[in-house]
Amino acid sequence: MESKHSLLKSFKYAFDGLSTALTKGRNFRIQITLGAIAVIFGLFLGFSALEWTVLVLIIASVLILELINTSLESIVNIVSPEIRSEAKIAKDMAAGAVLIASLASIVIGAILFLPKILSIFP
Repeated sequence: MESKHSLLKSFKYAFDGLSTALTKGRNFRIQITLGAIAVIFGLFLGFSALEWTVLVLIIASVLILELINTSLESIVNIVSPEIRSEAKIAKDMAAGAVLIASLASIVIGAILFLPKILSIFP
């Protein structure tokens, strides 16, 4: 399918979406902050290329799912402004996906960080 706007405009729209997520999304800001803290600790602990790959993938997964969750919530609010059980199910399931990724990030963080921290403070 041919796009009706330029590639540059597509990037602008994507950055607008990220800007909105940062300014209006409390959870997105929290997740960005925690991701940044993890990156700082990774730098301090001297992560290997494989450890960086795993860390970047899990941070990106949580952020991507949060963006999808927020998008889905907005769409549901448009198509179903009244409270409906089906709308609640859609919103809750999307939030559940973010929760699963967030819990997985805690487990992966423990696997990545604890051995290095314990080797510094035996």
